[in-house]
Amino acid sequence: MKIHFYKYQGTGNDFIMIDNRSLTFPKSDVKLIRKLCDRRFGIGADGLILLEPSKENDFTMVYFNADGNEGSMCGNGGRCLVAFAKQLKIITTNTTFEAVDGLHFANINNNIVSLQMIDIDTVDVLNDYCFLNTGSPHHVTFKENISTLNVKEIGAKIRYGAPYFKEGTNVNFAEQTSNNSFKVRTYERGVEDETLACGTGVTAVAIAASNTNKTSASSINIEVLGGNLEVSFEKDENTYKNVFLKGPAQLVFEGNISI
Repeated sequence: MKIHFYKYQGTGNDFIMIDNRSLTFPKSDVKLIRKLCDRRFGIGADGLILLEPSKENDFTMVYFNADGNEGSMCGNGGRCLVAFAKQLKIITTNTTFEAVDGLHFANINNNIVSLQMIDIDTVDVLNDYCFLNTGSPHHVTFKENISTLNVKEIGAKIRYGAPYFKEGTNVNFAEQTSNNSFKVRTYERGVEDETLACGTGVTAVAIAASNTNKTSASSINIEVLGGNLEVSFEKDENTYKNVFLKGPAQLVFEGNISI
Protein backbone atom coordinates (compact mmCIF):
# COMPACT_ATOMS: atom_id res chain seq x y z
CA MET A 1 0.00 0.00 0.00
CA LYS A 2 1.25 3.49 -0.84
CA ILE A 3 0.45 6.74 0.96
CA HIS A 4 0.58 10.07 -0.85
CA PHE A 5 1.97 12.74 1.44
CA TYR A 6 3.12 16.34 1.53
CA LYS A 7 5.91 17.74 3.69
CA TYR A 8 5.48 21.25 5.11
CA GLN A 9 7.57 23.37 7.46
CA GLY A 10 6.89 26.46 9.53
CA THR A 11 10.10 28.07 10.88
CA GLY A 12 11.75 24.66 10.81
CA ASN A 13 8.93 22.84 12.59
CA ASP A 14 8.23 20.15 9.98
CA PHE A 15 5.14 18.04 9.39
CA ILE A 16 3.86 15.24 7.20
CA MET A 17 0.50 16.28 5.74
CA ILE A 18 -2.03 13.75 4.50
CA ASP A 19 -5.34 14.49 2.82
CA ASN A 20 -7.61 12.14 4.75
CA ARG A 21 -10.99 13.44 3.62
CA SER A 22 -11.71 9.83 2.60
CA LEU A 23 -11.07 8.76 6.23
CA THR A 24 -9.01 5.78 5.05
CA PHE A 25 -5.70 6.50 6.84
CA PRO A 26 -5.05 3.93 9.63
CA LYS A 27 -4.71 6.50 12.38
CA SER A 28 -4.79 3.96 15.21
CA ASP A 29 -1.52 2.48 13.90
CA VAL A 30 0.95 4.09 16.30
CA LYS A 31 3.92 2.17 14.89
CA LEU A 32 3.17 3.32 11.35
CA ILE A 33 2.92 6.99 12.33
CA ARG A 34 6.11 6.72 14.37
CA LYS A 35 7.89 5.16 11.38
CA LEU A 36 6.65 7.81 8.95
CA CYS A 37 7.99 10.52 11.27
CA ASP A 38 11.34 8.75 11.74
CA ARG A 39 14.14 10.72 10.09
CA ARG A 40 16.11 7.60 9.14
CA PHE A 41 13.50 4.96 8.35
CA GLY A 42 10.63 7.15 7.17
CA ILE A 43 9.87 10.58 5.79
CA GLY A 44 11.01 12.45 8.86
CA ALA A 45 9.00 15.06 10.75
CA ASP A 46 8.17 16.57 14.13
CA GLY A 47 4.60 15.35 13.65
CA LEU A 48 1.97 14.02 11.25
CA ILE A 49 -1.25 15.88 10.46
CA LEU A 50 -4.41 14.56 8.84
CA LEU A 51 -6.76 16.93 7.05
CA GLU A 52 -10.22 15.50 7.59
CA PRO A 53 -13.78 16.61 6.77
CA SER A 54 -15.89 18.86 8.96
CA LYS A 55 -19.68 19.09 8.87
CA GLU A 56 -19.83 22.72 9.92
CA ASN A 57 -16.40 24.20 9.09
CA ASP A 58 -13.79 24.03 6.32
CA PHE A 59 -11.88 21.01 7.65
CA THR A 60 -10.70 19.18 10.76
CA MET A 61 -7.11 18.96 12.01
CA VAL A 62 -5.95 15.69 13.57
CA TYR A 63 -2.41 15.93 14.93
CA PHE A 64 0.00 13.15 15.91
CA ASN A 65 3.31 13.60 17.68
CA ALA A 66 6.43 11.98 16.25
CA ASP A 67 6.04 9.21 18.85
CA GLY A 68 2.88 8.08 17.01
CA ASN A 69 0.36 9.22 19.59
CA GLU A 70 -2.37 11.76 18.99
CA GLY A 71 -1.28 15.07 20.47
CA SER A 72 -2.65 18.32 21.78
CA MET A 73 -2.81 21.47 19.66
CA CYS A 74 0.19 22.33 17.50
CA GLY A 75 0.39 25.98 16.47
CA ASN A 76 2.92 25.73 13.66
CA GLY A 77 1.23 22.54 12.49
CA GLY A 78 -2.07 24.40 12.34
CA ARG A 79 -0.47 27.16 10.29
CA CYS A 80 1.04 24.61 7.89
CA LEU A 81 -2.31 22.85 7.59
CA VAL A 82 -3.91 26.13 6.50
CA ALA A 83 -1.31 26.39 3.72
CA PHE A 84 -2.02 22.76 2.79
CA ALA A 85 -5.77 23.43 2.66
CA LYS A 86 -5.13 26.32 0.29
CA GLN A 87 -2.99 24.09 -1.92
CA LEU A 88 -5.85 21.57 -2.03
CA LYS A 89 -8.17 24.46 -3.00
CA ILE A 90 -10.36 23.85 0.05
CA ILE A 91 -9.87 27.50 1.06
CA THR A 92 -8.60 30.69 -0.55
CA THR A 93 -7.61 33.32 2.05
CA ASN A 94 -9.65 32.87 5.24
CA THR A 95 -10.69 29.73 7.06
CA THR A 96 -12.26 28.34 10.20
CA PHE A 97 -11.31 24.78 11.11
CA GLU A 98 -11.71 22.33 13.97
CA ALA A 99 -8.87 21.07 16.17
CA VAL A 100 -8.58 19.16 19.41
CA ASP A 101 -8.80 22.40 21.44
CA GLY A 102 -11.73 23.88 19.52
CA LEU A 103 -12.28 26.17 16.54
CA HIS A 104 -9.49 28.20 14.95
CA PHE A 105 -9.76 31.10 12.53
CA ALA A 106 -6.84 31.78 10.20
CA ASN A 107 -5.85 33.70 7.12
CA ILE A 108 -3.05 33.16 4.60
CA ASN A 109 -1.31 35.69 2.37
CA ASN A 110 1.87 34.94 0.38
CA ASN A 111 2.73 31.90 2.52
CA ILE A 112 2.36 33.93 5.73
CA VAL A 113 -0.29 32.36 7.96
CA SER A 114 -1.90 34.11 10.91
CA LEU A 115 -3.63 31.61 13.19
CA GLN A 116 -5.96 32.48 16.04
CA MET A 117 -5.11 30.56 19.19
CA ILE A 118 -7.36 29.88 22.18
CA ASP A 119 -8.07 32.58 24.78
CA ILE A 120 -5.89 32.35 27.89
CA ASP A 121 -7.30 33.19 31.32
CA THR A 122 -4.90 31.32 33.60
CA VAL A 123 -1.15 31.84 33.97
CA ASP A 124 0.47 30.15 36.96
CA VAL A 125 3.45 32.25 38.08
CA LEU A 126 5.79 30.37 40.40
CA ASN A 127 9.22 31.16 41.85
CA ASP A 128 11.33 30.73 38.72
CA TYR A 129 8.90 29.74 35.97
CA CYS A 130 5.41 30.15 34.57
CA PHE A 131 2.97 27.47 33.48
CA LEU A 132 0.06 27.92 31.09
CA ASN A 133 -1.92 26.04 28.47
CA THR A 134 -2.07 27.58 24.99
CA GLY A 135 -3.70 24.52 23.45
CA SER A 136 -0.78 22.49 24.78
CA PRO A 137 0.80 22.70 28.25
CA HIS A 138 3.92 24.87 28.53
CA HIS A 139 6.54 25.47 31.19
CA VAL A 140 8.28 28.83 30.58
CA THR A 141 11.57 29.93 32.15
CA PHE A 142 13.15 33.32 31.42
CA LYS A 143 16.95 33.10 31.35
CA GLU A 144 20.02 34.77 29.90
CA ASN A 145 22.36 33.24 27.31
CA ILE A 146 19.96 30.50 26.26
CA SER A 147 22.21 29.69 23.28
CA THR A 148 24.52 27.82 25.68
CA LEU A 149 21.82 25.60 27.21
CA ASN A 150 21.58 21.84 26.71
CA VAL A 151 17.85 22.08 25.99
CA LYS A 152 17.32 18.36 25.42
CA GLU A 153 18.90 17.35 28.74
CA ILE A 154 17.41 20.10 30.90
CA GLY A 155 14.06 19.99 29.12
CA ALA A 156 13.70 16.24 29.60
CA LYS A 157 14.28 16.54 33.35
CA ILE A 158 11.59 19.20 33.68
CA ARG A 159 9.21 17.45 31.27
CA TYR A 160 9.12 14.24 33.33
CA GLY A 161 9.68 15.75 36.77
CA ALA A 162 7.41 17.24 39.42
CA PRO A 163 4.72 18.43 39.08
CA TYR A 164 4.24 17.09 35.53
CA PHE A 165 5.34 13.44 35.71
CA LYS A 166 3.87 11.05 33.12
CA GLU A 167 1.50 13.51 31.43
CA GLY A 168 4.43 15.84 30.94
CA THR A 169 4.76 19.33 29.58
CA ASN A 170 6.57 21.21 26.86
CA VAL A 171 9.50 23.25 28.18
CA ASN A 172 10.52 26.71 26.93
CA PHE A 173 13.59 28.80 27.67
CA ALA A 174 13.21 32.49 26.78
CA GLU A 175 15.73 35.33 26.65
CA GLN A 176 14.53 38.92 26.39
CA THR A 177 16.38 40.94 23.73
CA SER A 178 14.27 44.14 23.73
CA ASN A 179 10.97 45.40 25.13
CA ASN A 180 8.95 43.37 22.64
CA SER A 181 11.46 40.76 21.42
CA PHE A 182 12.54 37.40 22.79
CA LYS A 183 14.64 34.44 21.76
CA VAL A 184 13.04 31.07 22.51
CA ARG A 185 14.23 27.45 22.56
CA THR A 186 11.73 24.64 23.18
CA TYR A 187 11.81 21.00 24.24
CA GLU A 188 8.68 19.31 22.90
CA ARG A 189 7.03 16.34 24.54
CA GLY A 190 6.05 13.70 21.98
CA VAL A 191 9.15 14.61 19.97
CA GLU A 192 11.25 14.22 23.15
CA ASP A 193 13.86 16.62 21.83
CA GLU A 194 14.42 20.25 21.03
CA THR A 195 12.61 21.43 17.90
CA LEU A 196 13.51 24.37 15.68
CA ALA A 197 10.25 26.09 16.61
CA CYS A 198 7.06 25.54 18.61
CA GLY A 199 3.98 27.64 17.91
CA THR A 200 2.08 27.02 21.13
CA GLY A 201 5.43 27.48 22.93
CA VAL A 202 6.19 30.95 21.58
CA THR A 203 2.56 31.88 22.26
CA ALA A 204 3.07 30.80 25.88
CA VAL A 205 6.29 32.82 26.15
CA ALA A 206 4.65 35.99 24.81
CA ILE A 207 1.74 35.74 27.23
CA ALA A 208 3.97 34.82 30.18
CA ALA A 209 6.17 37.83 29.39
CA SER A 210 3.14 40.12 29.42
CA ASN A 211 1.69 38.55 32.54
CA THR A 212 4.96 39.00 34.48
CA ASN A 213 5.37 42.61 33.23
CA LYS A 214 8.51 41.88 31.23
CA THR A 215 6.87 43.70 28.34
CA SER A 216 4.04 46.17 27.86
CA ALA A 217 3.72 45.32 24.17
CA SER A 218 0.71 43.54 22.69
CA SER A 219 2.68 42.32 19.68
CA ILE A 220 5.77 40.23 20.46
CA ASN A 221 8.55 39.25 18.07
CA ILE A 222 9.99 35.81 18.73
CA GLU A 223 13.25 34.48 17.31
CA VAL A 224 13.44 30.68 17.21
CA LEU A 225 16.14 28.43 15.80
CA GLY A 226 14.18 28.07 12.55
CA GLY A 227 13.30 31.71 11.94
CA ASN A 228 10.96 34.38 13.28
CA LEU A 229 7.37 34.37 14.53
CA GLU A 230 5.02 37.02 15.85
CA VAL A 231 2.45 36.69 18.64
CA SER A 232 -0.20 39.36 19.17
CA PHE A 233 -3.07 39.58 21.64
CA GLU A 234 -5.53 41.80 23.46
CA LYS A 235 -5.16 41.87 27.23
CA ASP A 236 -8.34 42.35 29.27
CA GLU A 237 -7.34 42.34 32.94
CA ASN A 238 -5.93 38.81 33.34
CA THR A 239 -7.46 37.35 30.17
CA TYR A 240 -5.74 37.26 26.80
CA LYS A 241 -8.09 37.34 23.81
CA ASN A 242 -7.68 37.48 20.04
CA VAL A 243 -4.35 35.70 20.37
CA PHE A 244 -2.70 35.26 16.97
CA LEU A 245 0.40 33.33 15.92
CA LYS A 246 1.87 34.61 12.67
CA GLY A 247 4.69 33.34 10.47
CA PRO A 248 5.67 31.48 7.29
CA ALA A 249 4.36 28.06 6.24
CA GLN A 250 5.88 26.42 3.19
CA LEU A 251 5.59 23.25 1.13
CA VAL A 252 8.90 21.37 1.07
CA PHE A 253 8.04 18.42 -1.17
CA GLU A 254 5.42 15.76 -1.88
CA GLY A 255 5.72 12.09 -2.68
CA ASN A 256 4.56 8.53 -2.11
CA ILE A 257 5.78 6.09 0.49
CA SER A 258 5.13 2.34 0.68
CA ILE A 259 3.86 0.98 3.98
